[in-house]
Amino acid sequence: MQVGMPNQRPTNVGLLCWISFIHLSGIYLFTRGFLLSRLSLSNVGSCPDGQCATSATHKRLVFIIIDALRFDFISPDPPSPVSPFHHNILTLPRELSAKSPSRSFMFQAYSDPPTTTLQRIKGITTGSLPTFVDVTSNFGASSIEEDSLINQLDRAGKKIAFMGDDTWMTVFPTTFSNSNTTFPYDSFNVEDLHSVDDGVIRHIFPLLQEKSPSWDVLIGHFLGADHVGHRVGPDHPTMKAKLAQMDDVLRRVVDLLHEDTLLVVMGDHGMDRKGDHGGDGELETASALWVYSKGPPLRALSLQDEVPLSLLPLVKFPGGASVAHRSVQQIDLVPTLSLLLGLPIPYNNLGTIIPELFFRSLGRDGIALTHAMKLNALQIKTYLDTYRGSASGRELDGVWESLEKSWSATNMNTEDNPELADLFAYHLYTRYALSVCRSLWAKFDVVLMTLGLVVIFFGVITTLMLYNRLTSVSDWEKWAGKRMLKVSRNFIAGAIVGAITIIPLRPYMEGITSLHAALFASSIASCGIVVLDSLPVFRLPSTITSLPLPLTLHVLAFLSNSFTVWEDRIVLFLLVSSLVPSILVGLAAPTTRLRVRILGYALLYAVCVRVMAVSTVCREEQQPFCHVTFYASSTLPSPPLPILILAIPTSIALPSAIRYFLRISSADKGLVPRFLSYVLQPALLGGNICWFLEWIESSESFGAGWSPHLRILRTVLARCTLGSLVVGASTLWWLNPLCVELHVREDPKSAEKKKRHVSVLGFSNAFGAPFLLFFCILFGVVHLSTQLTGQVVLSLAVVALLAYLEVADSTRDVAALNAQFAGKTPSAILDRDTVRGPNAPFTFNHVTAFALLAVHTFHGTGHQSTLSSLQWKTAFLLTPRLSYPTSPLLVITNTFGPIFLLSMAVILLAAWQFPPLPQPEASARVLGEAVRAALGMMLYFSTLLVGSAASSAWLRRHLMVWKIFAPRFMNAAASLLVVDLALLVGVSVGLSRTVSRVSLLFKKMG
Repeated sequence: MQVGMPNQRPTNVGLLCWISFIHLSGIYLFTRGFLLSRLSLSNVGSCPDGQCATSATHKRLVFIIIDALRFDFISPDPPSPVSPFHHNILTLPRELSAKSPSRSFMFQAYSDPPTTTLQRIKGITTGSLPTFVDVTSNFGASSIEEDSLINQLDRAGKKIAFMGDDTWMTVFPTTFSNSNTTFPYDSFNVEDLHSVDDGVIRHIFPLLQEKSPSWDVLIGHFLGADHVGHRVGPDHPTMKAKLAQMDDVLRRVVDLLHEDTLLVVMGDHGMDRKGDHGGDGELETASALWVYSKGPPLRALSLQDEVPLSLLPLVKFPGGASVAHRSVQQIDLVPTLSLLLGLPIPYNNLGTIIPELFFRSLGRDGIALTHAMKLNALQIKTYLDTYRGSASGRELDGVWESLEKSWSATNMNTEDNPELADLFAYHLYTRYALSVCRSLWAKFDVVLMTLGLVVIFFGVITTLMLYNRLTSVSDWEKWAGKRMLKVSRNFIAGAIVGAITIIPLRPYMEGITSLHAALFASSIASCGIVVLDSLPVFRLPSTITSLPLPLTLHVLAFLSNSFTVWEDRIVLFLLVSSLVPSILVGLAAPTTRLRVRILGYALLYAVCVRVMAVSTVCREEQQPFCHVTFYASSTLPSPPLPILILAIPTSIALPSAIRYFLRISSADKGLVPRFLSYVLQPALLGGNICWFLEWIESSESFGAGWSPHLRILRTVLARCTLGSLVVGASTLWWLNPLCVELHVREDPKSAEKKKRHVSVLGFSNAFGAPFLLFFCILFGVVHLSTQLTGQVVLSLAVVALLAYLEVADSTRDVAALNAQFAGKTPSAILDRDTVRGPNAPFTFNHVTAFALLAVHTFHGTGHQSTLSSLQWKTAFLLTPRLSYPTSPLLVITNTFGPIFLLSMAVILLAAWQFPPLPQPEASARVLGEAVRAALGMMLYFSTLLVGSAASSAWLRRHLMVWKIFAPRFMNAAASLLVVDLALLVGVSVGLSRTVSRVSLLFKKMG
């Protein structure tokens, strides 16, 4: 131990840290080029001569947002089998539309993704478009810097009253300052279905009842429907009760409405079939919009004779609607309300006025529709001209000519009916500008994307060469001592040279900063040393053939949107296929015992992964060929009945299964019995009970009165369970992780009775068993953060990986016996310092199986490469409301915990059934092989990142880039960083502590 270990450990960890930094640099550079946000202009819309606004039709505005109000919640369609509880609930909009068609209007409004509340508040107040990565700011809102409807109201001296979702306080921190008319409520307590709504109701009606209103605009943001969707789904009876409450509220609002007040009721977004939102699914983007005027009519009955039908598009609500309804863009509300209230349109707006609300056009008195449309078009033209002259104006280079032609068409009127022709031309321009900006807001920086791809690719090549070199531990020690210092020097020198060199080149390389240049140069310079040094011993044909077919097929799948969509099914096929080499070895095994072991454990592995695949969460693109099984149904986000039955028995059985596998090598001694019985099993049961309590509370099985008590109980239980794992189990393992038992007996044949025989139970697995217990501690944490179905899937994944470890160990035994029969001794074939190629302790095929199992478990625990699959319930596991950083960390653990666990488990390939003698050579070898296994796992996931990044870059103008390719790239990038972190923790903490304690025990025996 003392000879090789002190210098070996820092070198191992340093190597993994360096590779991780290469990954991080490549991801950062590519992401900066691929996912840049659009430029927000600070200009403010104004009317110096009153020429950019119209006279107000209404003096006041009541603006009610019912969060997640889908259009089918107010749709006049007959009840749908998809949504049995939704329909015929909000009856008032339909009643008034039938009685007063000139004063009541219902729209299906398209909400631009990401469909999160913060981004939609920005959209419905500024009229601007979000970008794909804006969803990341939903947990941490920031103030709106660009011009908005709220800003225009404030500039006009309008008094604004507000009550509801406190997100408005964050995005408009200086506007709502009157404590007498401002009543914010916590918006992220998803489990609270009524407090926010009750607060809005408590304050909105006294303000409406004022004879001389103290407000000009009243904003009420209800959250109950959204929280019901997240909590129990849109088809739960609770949703029926919540919408009935909202219907009653609207009736009271209409009764109290003044004649000069305009009422606007809308959903900021919709919700999918299980009640969530955030992505770009049809149900998430289809929100409701209802406009009602108690006084002045909103439209003429002869509207369709005046306005071309092409300006009034109709769509059917997704999910089987039979009747088409009027469709608008949600951001169309911004210019519409601005002109109806006599205000300038916000400067960055890209919405188009709703024609129906400006009905007396074509030369009649009142507001002229053509005039309003012209003001709208002029505002958008001014905005685009300003954007063109900004630092980001190059985005418009490819489309500027067509935009100018579209604008010129507004001044080329040769029709017999010039007013109608102008109306059509202005409308066409506004819609074309919107479509162009939607397609360009990604703002691709090809140079940065290329730099990032190069760095990621060099990282893959470097990792591959290091993985091949580390087949010999002695070669690694000689190489590391000489080359790692050069790697460090080149890294620092590259960073300095890159940062300095870019300074005179900045005029020719817009967007490239010194940081970008430093990251690129340091990464390439340091990787170059490894590549150049490895070329003399690098054999491309043998290296390529050593990479398994599953990895190649997995990467190629990212070039197709269909294969990417069905990745969960493809991974299952690849996972089972990865067993083929081991099965072939088992069929040819020289003994019956080895043949039965290999084939039996391979069968157990295949059964486990196949049962895991039963748990699915469907992507929108997989319909109608996919059925949700992770939840009770696609619309009810509660655990299915079989899971309610199996969850607790599974948690009881898993520790026994783990002990069974440890007993094979007699490694179920030492810490194992106490740890499995008194630490792991109670923690797993605690995780089960927490989610059972959540299910009972959400289903209100005991009545609503029990909810506060159940909430307190599961919060305390979750905290105790997590604390027992993080503090108790970790301390116990750290103090003595050994899983061996020493038996000392005197030799009865010795004359002096002083000669002793020492037998060690668990000797052959002295490294693997303690690391498995370390793995179990982290498994308990991830298990707690996972819903009941995911907990069962995680348990099956653990059984699968243990079965595969036995398969890998048995195939190694077969190789040893075959070598003996060929004339070599078993000790020679198992000498881990000289073995290379297929007879090595593990091959890349073994690593591939672990990597695929990690991805498979990610899907099986209810996740897809989509934003809508995020399980927000987890954020409130430890607290009843949003808390930082606990809530975001819990969502991250829930999402990427399976990948963290299964990628770290690859270290067991090096430590499992690895004898600890002689020392210190055995300890040095197990660490060296663990680093090699870690490099293999990094190689797999970094290759996936290259494939997803390259496909996203190449297909960046593909219709499905933001729906399919970009989310998969983000998943690949996040997964690789999680893998890097897991392996660093596994090697530097889990295995290092294990090796240290094992070495201390056996050093005198060496």
